Amino acid sequence: MNALTSARAGLLVAALLTLPAPTTAQSFTATRYDIGGEGRFDYLKAEPTTGRVFVSRSTHVMVVDGATGRVLGDMQNLPGVHGIAFAPRHDHGFTTNAGDSTVMMFDMSTLTELKRTKIPAGGLDGIMYDDFSDRIILTNHSRPIGTATALDGDTGEIVGEAQLEDNAPEGAASDGKGRIFVNNENENTIQVLDVRTMSVLASWPLDPCEGPTGIAFDPATNRIFSGCSNTSVVVDAATGKVVARIANGNGVDALGWDAAQKLIYIPAGRDGNVTIVHQDDADTYRLVTTVSTMAGARTLSVDETRHVAYVFTPEFGPSATPPTGGGRASPGPILAAWLYKIQH
Repeated sequence: MNALTSARAGLLVAALLTLPAPTTAQSFTATRYDIGGEGRFDYLKAEPTTGRVFVSRSTHVMVVDGATGRVLGDMQNLPGVHGIAFAPRHDHGFTTNAGDSTVMMFDMSTLTELKRTKIPAGGLDGIMYDDFSDRIILTNHSRPIGTATALDGDTGEIVGEAQLEDNAPEGAASDGKGRIFVNNENENTIQVLDVRTMSVLASWPLDPCEGPTGIAFDPATNRIFSGCSNTSVVVDAATGKVVARIANGNGVDALGWDAAQKLIYIPAGRDGNVTIVHQDDADTYRLVTTVSTMAGARTLSVDETRHVAYVFTPEFGPSATPPTGGGRASPGPILAAWLYKIQH
């Protein structure tokens, strides 16, 4: 089992940027903390009950106090870790580890490992918890076809699997009534699953969205928000029709939704910003502001209790290895590891 590491002493570097909101009285601030640590990154996950933020770092997950940027723990031995999800009724957390095709279940209070479950489909990437079924849902970049795997939130055992139409399924969201919506990045579709039988119910095109990744669901309006580079879309969950478009930045790999504030957060890693949009009604969405972050900050998680959004990216120095064959240079050393906290 992984032991809870000792907390790092002292506050980390923080910088405060105040950005005006052009269409409302709200103003948003972006505070950033250098949380240190090695490794690249993928998803991060805020825990509203405690204010902690779990940040995946290639082979480990750092646990950070969102209020101060202080590192509280570091879960090790997670090869190729991508995502984190919580099953609150059992006090269990889960990580997807693509390197050895396992899901690690851990105790949320102590951060100690409880179990590892081998996922035969492989290609582990996205992960979410469905409270309706008490299941953890994995969206796997498996080959030759993508899969969605369901685990029991208490035992961590595999209880179902669905074959998808795309080998690059990304985010998934639940309607809280038995349906799961999965973004397919290559096919530009949403597939609808029955969470109990893990059968495919429908496939909906997302035109003009390209490369859908992050996703959220609003039960109050029965709308799905699908995060796409340049143009995200809002989908009627009853009909599968695109009912609104949202202009945002390029390089989107997540989407956050604060239901109480009716705010959508869309991070753009290539453009280095987060677009914040207000839901005026089911089919009307209004730009609030665009918050500057930095290139690479493409994933995001919202703490709906504190009404804070977090994005993360390491900052790399110059590469010591020039690109070959017309490709990109490998990244240089990590200079800092920036956790951005966006609030108003």
